[in-house]
Amino acid sequence: MRLLVVGRLSGQLATAVKMAMAHGAKVSHVERGDQATEQLRRGQGADLLMVDYRVDIAALIAANEAERIHVPVVACGVDADATDAANAIRAGAKEFIPLPPEADLIAAVLSAVADDDRPLISADPSMKAVVMLADQVARSEASILITGESGVGKEVMARYLHAGSKRAERPFISVNCAAIPDNLLESELFGHEKGAFTGAMARRIGKFEEADGGTLLLDEISEMDVRLQAKLLRAIQERVIDRVGGTKPVPVNIRIIATSNRDLAKSVAEGTFREDLLYRLNVVNLRLPALRERPGDIAVLADHFVKKYAAANGVPVRPISADAKRALVSHRWNGNVRELENAMHRAVLLAVGPEIDVEAIRLPDGQPLSAGSHGAAHDAGVAGRAAHVADAVTRAHVGQTVAQMEKTLILDTLSHCLGNRTHAATILGISIRTLRNKLNEYADEGTSIPAPQSGIASTGYAAA
Repeated sequence: MRLLVVGRLSGQLATAVKMAMAHGAKVSHVERGDQATEQLRRGQGADLLMVDYRVDIAALIAANEAERIHVPVVACGVDADATDAANAIRAGAKEFIPLPPEADLIAAVLSAVADDDRPLISADPSMKAVVMLADQVARSEASILITGESGVGKEVMARYLHAGSKRAERPFISVNCAAIPDNLLESELFGHEKGAFTGAMARRIGKFEEADGGTLLLDEISEMDVRLQAKLLRAIQERVIDRVGGTKPVPVNIRIIATSNRDLAKSVAEGTFREDLLYRLNVVNLRLPALRERPGDIAVLADHFVKKYAAANGVPVRPISADAKRALVSHRWNGNVRELENAMHRAVLLAVGPEIDVEAIRLPDGQPLSAGSHGAAHDAGVAGRAAHVADAVTRAHVGQTVAQMEKTLILDTLSHCLGNRTHAATILGISIRTLRNKLNEYADEGTSIPAPQSGIASTGYAAA
């Protein structure tokens, strides 16, 4: 993980930096916000900005976004009070770290923001065969195409390949081709010169140059416009790129990994994907089976997610009951590993008693998984209890306004997450910024806000 620290490197901030380095972060430092933007613009990338709260965080984020640079910010500071922390978060910081720092808090923030804790876990023979092939080709320089349905873990596999390659100590840069508009993707990939187009106020280094020496992941490459594919093909063939508005080619040394959830051969036949580019990318194809095709992975992945989210939420690790495991294995999991992860996150929060049982494992619409071993009688019992609960809840909310119900839902969810803002926002399906704005509004009304278990516990503004 690459960490860029912004602010004067005081004793306490220097200690926080050392703790981050002890957890594997590669740290660089500047004193001012404009220096941070300039460093990012030059391609000296970062996965996270740790910014002194006395720096103008709102201006820093605005300057980065004007350059289409999206790097999460955490604020920090010595002797900061609750108002300072709240102002930093209102300005756009995702978290606030009080100094002097706590080692566990530094580790938790780095893990939560970077989301690096995504090991490749497999137990099913079909998946193990894919992993074996990945191990075989990881140290080569061959371009690799990873295919499979959405949510099967294509980016996790790409990171696994990079970690096992000869480029492991160099950058791993990921670009989601589906998330960036066509008119911006060229500049994002290849960079631009000052004045290349309206708004290009300075030279911007693209992802190809940022990944120099390392690995560039082109996620969902099937979404790339066919006209841009020609420029990508030249970059792969000749190992040079042309910045938008540039006058001379720039050499790059990268390995390309691409992913797609579509049949690219079919896209070639339809004229939406270049055949010569497919040949360049598909030197080795790793097809990841859907989760329903590797049932042996379901239980081990579920156990992993239980441990992960129990630790994240500060709750005990409960074993998954035998009935629940049967229900997990029998479910189709159309959303694959991503859907299973979200289900187990909910289960960790909803479980009561010594085990995670079937009724704690809920689908996104709140419906429980049905365990095939329990039969129709069990399902009828679950349905009856659900109907009874639904009726009681409905009666309890009659007469309340929408705003009152929203407030109740947000505060109840936050309490259930032990004050953890990040996980509450995930369950509610809203952004962390929206959640914090709501909590600030409730706090201003005099409402008591559930405090997180770490950070600043007295205000409801601290993030966990």
